[in-house]
Amino acid sequence: MKPTTDQRNADPDAVDVGSKTICVSFQTRDGVAKVTVPKGTSILEAALQAKVDIETTCGKRGTCRSCRIKVLSGRVPPETQQDRQQLGTEELQERFRLSCQTKAIADCTIVPSPPKSEAGLKVLNAEPARDKLRGPISSGVEKHLVHPKPPMDENEETSDLEEVMKTIETGAGAKPKLSVLRKLPGLLRDAKDGLTVTLFNGDIVDLEKGDRTDHAYGMAFDIGTTTIAGSLLNLSNGEQIASVSGVNPQAIHGGDLMSRISFAQFDEKKLAILRGKLLTAMNDFIAEAAEQAGIERGNIYKIVVVGNTCMHHVFLGIDTSHVGLAPYAPAFRDPLIIPSGEVPLKNAPNAHVCTLPIIAGFVGADTIAALLASRIYESDTIQAVVDIGTNGEVVLGNKDRLMACSAPAGPALEGGEISQGMRAAVGAIDAIEIHENDVSVRTIEDAPAIGICGSGLIDIVSKLRDRELVNKRGRLLHKDFEQLPKTLGQRFVQTEKSRGFRLVSGTDSGSGQDIILTQADIRQLQLAKGAIYSAILMLQRVLEVRDEDIDTLYLAGGFGNFINLDSAIKIRLLPPLDHDRISYVGNAAQQGAELALLSESERENTAKIAARIEHVALATRMEFQELFVDACDLQ
Repeated sequence: MKPTTDQRNADPDAVDVGSKTICVSFQTRDGVAKVTVPKGTSILEAALQAKVDIETTCGKRGTCRSCRIKVLSGRVPPETQQDRQQLGTEELQERFRLSCQTKAIADCTIVPSPPKSEAGLKVLNAEPARDKLRGPISSGVEKHLVHPKPPMDENEETSDLEEVMKTIETGAGAKPKLSVLRKLPGLLRDAKDGLTVTLFNGDIVDLEKGDRTDHAYGMAFDIGTTTIAGSLLNLSNGEQIASVSGVNPQAIHGGDLMSRISFAQFDEKKLAILRGKLLTAMNDFIAEAAEQAGIERGNIYKIVVVGNTCMHHVFLGIDTSHVGLAPYAPAFRDPLIIPSGEVPLKNAPNAHVCTLPIIAGFVGADTIAALLASRIYESDTIQAVVDIGTNGEVVLGNKDRLMACSAPAGPALEGGEISQGMRAAVGAIDAIEIHENDVSVRTIEDAPAIGICGSGLIDIVSKLRDRELVNKRGRLLHKDFEQLPKTLGQRFVQTEKSRGFRLVSGTDSGSGQDIILTQADIRQLQLAKGAIYSAILMLQRVLEVRDEDIDTLYLAGGFGNFINLDSAIKIRLLPPLDHDRISYVGNAAQQGAELALLSESERENTAKIAARIEHVALATRMEFQELFVDACDLQ
């Protein structure tokens, strides 16, 4: 018998069998976006079709809260097990759900949960690279002021281009862009003060009226899984004249590489979505950098782009499906030089884009750039580069032998998959002190606490371990609270989801909610730091290198510069080296990209470096699992 209206309203699982499609409306800051989808479509998929961004840090596995939504009107879909685990009874009763797990069952209006504020996101860009150059600046970009005359004699077989080339000593065999040829006739006959001809590696890429020889610029980009960093350099003197950075907008489709590969796997449309978000961000960054420096975008002639293999392929529009499947092979590994219009990077119309070589499926061009900056490939002593990020990389060796591997740490160290995690932005807890009787926290810019960033997570767990409030296996204290000072013991709480330790009360936080470190958060940290530490141990074992044999460990990545070294060593994120043997190098990938931007010889050297590196596939090493399990312990 067909259910009555009252029966359907009383039963959340009841659906209108007569309707095969439903309308989902999303309330956003920009207004209301509506989409009609088949009944049973996930809210997240509906949002994607409506072009509404919802962050999915865990890659749609239902293991985080980042894709939380609230059903404002319409029937609320039944809760799932993941909803119960991540949200708890109170939020479920308030009509919250995880959009990745929730299927739309009737017409409804949805509001995506606003992401935590990330004002003042701390992305550490590389220092200018000009002081590290081996030799003079030789970017491949040349600008010549010439005074050619247009053809005057019809008996002389010549052309406008040939007359220009006669005035350039290095112009023999130069090939002009079509856009140059289109404006050549008018400029040649109107250039009373001469023409500035710009060449890149011998080919003509620009033609300007008057003397513009001082206007030659280039950009270096590091495309990270979590963040994008770019710098604008003067190619005449190597000076960094602008710096730009921000969150990688692809993060809404997953916080780690495998999530994004899975999102676009064997689906050209979804690959185009990922690529479109990336190119839009990069074009915006180019415009922003040019505006900062007060230059014309047309005077950007060279762009070097580095990133892990997945980001590299997505940037170029190359299918990443097989990068995510054994044997995890990239489509190609060689460096490329392509006109910006083919990418397209429309905000740098006269540029050529240079990519660096790839080592393996999960060890990309960013690692090559970091090696170029660190110079460990020339070292007599054993050195290491550890790039800590969502996809971490480790390289160990010297001038005689180099080995590299990928450490899939996941997004925990960037604040992902942490119950109240966030990136290193204003209001993030980045350190704590546990006093005799209580706890005090430090936040970025001393703002009211709204979450925990990666460096804070490391410091918190280390300090809890110091006081034996967490054991070596990562388990929070769960009894004998009466033996602690009262104010400290009261910080241990039991939520619906797990045990936790209250860092900041809701009355003192910037969000109005308690800031709590949960048992699940500690487990996520253990997995992340265990991946990085076991990767270091694996390379040490293969090369037969002891801790005392490592002369210098370069800690790379913007995140690394905010880590408390004592805390990182205590929880076994890094090997037990003296502090003077650990060197912060900032965003080494960015600095390496700048070196390749300023010097063609440095750029060409990256192919030789890549050819020397031996890749260690951790998953194929039988002993790695044992190393990883042990590395997850905190001491």
